[in-house]
Amino acid sequence: MRFFKPKPSTAAQAGISYLTFKDFDVEITRKDIKRLYLRVSADGGVRISAPRSVPIDAVRGFVVSKQAWIRKQQEHLRARGRESPPEYVDGEAHYFGGEQYALSIREHHGPAKVGIRDQSIELSIRPGVPQTKRKSLIEGWYRGRMKAMIPRIIARYEGLMGVRVHEFGVKRMRTRWGTCNIRAKRIWLNLELAKWPHACLEYVVVHEMTHLIEPLHNERFHALMDEYLPDWRTHKEALRRIPAASESECGDSLDL
Repeated sequence: MRFFKPKPSTAAQAGISYLTFKDFDVEITRKDIKRLYLRVSADGGVRISAPRSVPIDAVRGFVVSKQAWIRKQQEHLRARGRESPPEYVDGEAHYFGGEQYALSIREHHGPAKVGIRDQSIELSIRPGVPQTKRKSLIEGWYRGRMKAMIPRIIARYEGLMGVRVHEFGVKRMRTRWGTCNIRAKRIWLNLELAKWPHACLEYVVVHEMTHLIEPLHNERFHALMDEYLPDWRTHKEALRRIPAASESECGDSLDL
């Protein structure tokens, strides 16, 4: 599995270099960090964040020791890509808050609406509504439920952390569960989080809010996460194990 390399001049300007192995290339970005971080992104690309002082031979040795793991993650991601996309038909399995529900299509001549009834996500629509519209309605319902939950999480942790979030949003993301614009104090959350346990949503919100205090994933960041959400590692691991989350990436690291 290969992925696109930028032109050498562009890569050099960004502090990026590459190692080539039999089945994959590794993109290396040098940073002011203390660990080697390895990740396999949703597109199958292999990327490493490395301390500036670590010799390239040490980076190569780390990758060699992880080749079996890398191939396993790439196959896992390929398998996700082979999964059939939802068709939004009656009886199909969908998730909300970590629970599985059967989609119940109820045709009527009133306004379209979505809600939970018993163990079903009930979609009430006019006869003949196409799949694209059904998808849009379900995703809109997910977005609305998330936007109702997120302000309560933010308000709770703003008091604990002594920070302010000026704005938040929900959108689809290919490789991240959340992002943070530190200067604007704005956070974005992945729409897919609506499907999984609410504790996972809380973890991602707290993670992004912690970046308003500490931008880097360093020891201070981890200490702050331990203080504000002691069991955050459990939720992080839960998100990594979710088989249907195509907007995720797999990672590993090495202490130096």
